[in-house]
Amino acid sequence: WLQGFADQALQEVEASVARAIALNHTLSLCNVLAQSACPVALLAGDHAAAERYLALQRRHTGAQALDVWRAYADGFEGEFLARTGRPEAGLPMLRAAVEELRRAQFTQYLTAFLAALGDCLAAQGQAEDGLAVVEEALARCEATGERWCLPELLRLKGEALIALARPGAEDLFHASLALAREQGVPAWELRAATSSAGLLAAQRRGAEAHGLLAPVLGRFTEGFGTADLRRGAALLAT
Repeated sequence: WLQGFADQALQEVEASVARAIALNHTLSLCNVLAQSACPVALLAGDHAAAERYLALQRRHTGAQALDVWRAYADGFEGEFLARTGRPEAGLPMLRAAVEELRRAQFTQYLTAFLAALGDCLAAQGQAEDGLAVVEEALARCEATGERWCLPELLRLKGEALIALARPGAEDLFHASLALAREQGVPAWELRAATSSAGLLAAQRRGAEAHGLLAPVLGRFTEGFGTADLRRGAALLAT
């Protein structure tokens, strides 16, 4: 997914889930669901797949005393609910999962959950709270050297600043783009280019926006039904 091959990523996680089910081994299935299937489905915006994987994860973590996997299930389900029109149920669940992972000192996916929480808060008009959560995630990256989702965190901070009518978003989008290109991560590059082009378009700088976004979109060879590519294509069409 990060390399820009969303369809292949979704096919691979589906095959991995099928293999884990065939093994009839709960821990293997929980690993597959938590480490790949649920996050990839949510990143791709495939809500049908996400709902199916979440039901599997909930069923198997509910049957076993696997506290960390249950926290993962709560985090992914909370994000899913918040992104599908049920933030009143989803945001508290996502917050609770973040706190549980902190308490357990199980931080492998904590930064990504913080990114999702910050994004969902901002989408619900709570940009100040969202910005604070994203800042916490950025501080974690600075302290630990974690960089795989750093371009996305920079982008989310820029979006929060726009929502709060504060300056600095354009520089953050540029930094996000530059880092995504340096890392060779087209998925984050597309999100950064779409946010940057949206800001340029709002400033009536349409030619610049088109010149920035069109080449990024043009490099994708699959995943045209995913949320990010649909969003980018819709913006480009304007």
